[in-house]
Amino acid sequence: MIKKLTQKDLICHLNMPIFSIIGEEADALGRECYVVGGYVRDIFLNCPSKDIDCVTVGSGIELAQKVAKRLGRGAHLSVFRNFGTAQVKYKGMEVEFVGARKESYSHDSRKPVVEDGTIEDDQNRRDLTINDMAICLNQNRFGELVDPFNGMEDLDQGLIRTPLDPDITFSDDPLRMLRAIRFACRFEFKIVPDTFEAIARNRERIKIISGERIIDELNKIMLCRKPSIGWALLQRCGLLQIIFPELQALAGIETREGRGHKDNFVHTITVLDNVCRAESEAGREPNLWLHWAALMHDLGKARAKAWDEKIGWTFHNHDYLGSRMVLPIFRRLKLPLGAEEKYVEKLVLLHMRPINLAEETITDSAIRRVLFEAGDDIDDLMTLCEADITSKIPEKVRRFLDNFKLVRRKMQEIEEKDRIRNWQPPVDGIEIMERYHLTPCREVGILKDSLKDAILDGICGNNREEALAFLDSKAHEIGIL
Repeated sequence: MIKKLTQKDLICHLNMPIFSIIGEEADALGRECYVVGGYVRDIFLNCPSKDIDCVTVGSGIELAQKVAKRLGRGAHLSVFRNFGTAQVKYKGMEVEFVGARKESYSHDSRKPVVEDGTIEDDQNRRDLTINDMAICLNQNRFGELVDPFNGMEDLDQGLIRTPLDPDITFSDDPLRMLRAIRFACRFEFKIVPDTFEAIARNRERIKIISGERIIDELNKIMLCRKPSIGWALLQRCGLLQIIFPELQALAGIETREGRGHKDNFVHTITVLDNVCRAESEAGREPNLWLHWAALMHDLGKARAKAWDEKIGWTFHNHDYLGSRMVLPIFRRLKLPLGAEEKYVEKLVLLHMRPINLAEETITDSAIRRVLFEAGDDIDDLMTLCEADITSKIPEKVRRFLDNFKLVRRKMQEIEEKDRIRNWQPPVDGIEIMERYHLTPCREVGILKDSLKDAILDGICGNNREEALAFLDSKAHEIGIL
């Protein structure tokens, strides 16, 4: 249960000078003024925030200008006249100012027709009851809570609902469906049945929302403590099929001759949670792109799934097939196409390698190759692989995790000895051409690849002297010398 706060308690929470100044300037203009939304919600959740939203009845820009002038040289004012908003940055805080408004929508757009309104109009247009509370900043009502839709009660009971008719709320602005799911995931709250059913009914409306707005919400879900909550809700309401059909394709269990495979969607979001828990236990900041790699690591299974009469269901080469899906999905979802995409693609491609090592006799050669291919991302790859062990058989989990400890130890020993991570060959292509009087040709590639394989397989030491001796031998073998 959340802590019940009196008006006196709220005044204590608003004891920073900036709130008094905002209230005084609003009084001077003869305007009502309130701090609203997430900042108010987070007071009750005891989650300190430096992002503050203020609503005034009248011009938000005018009030922001007055406040910035009053704060003096330490304040930075930004005005966004097209949106009727302004922002004041002051001592690490960001205060957004907007005039109270009421909105009306057309069916094919989430951009409303906006008119000036009252504080009641402004609260009527908001997405969720827990985000719909306001605290007055005017001096005669300073610290008074305005909560017309019982947001406090929903916050106390851990419920997500809309202030007004959810069908109208979500049809007007379909992004609110994703926000409802995101807040349910962030706070681990329950979406009340009529609100969730309205999301399912209005799911097709999400198609009018830009990819950039959608991915912003998905990324916030990915950074929650337990992102599986959000992805499971997206799957249940039907939004997942529209937004991310490749992930939806993993859902379900197919049975043949009494033999079924596991639900790969459930497995995937469990792996994602396992990665998040491992980061938390290690005291590491959440790695968004490792989370995306976890979510995408088994995408290829839907395409690779096959039935073998002798061994049952198989998913051969799903790692390779999944890695080939990463780039087009990143493009469609408006995710970045640079180093982040390459990182996710690499981890998806390699995620079976340490698992195969853990199942087999661990050779130095196999360890060198994984270190070489993963480079600086080897620790993230191992975190993903350990998270991928989701068996319900405790003995199997223990055996795999013990084997992974052995793999990690061997990796450390070989890296200290051979320095394979981010390895560069001791003799490059230019020197090969100079040594054997060659121009760029097939033979140069043969020599380079042979040297790389020899070092990774432990045939040749990772040093210049042994590398040159090996190259001379190989050059003689292929008729260059």
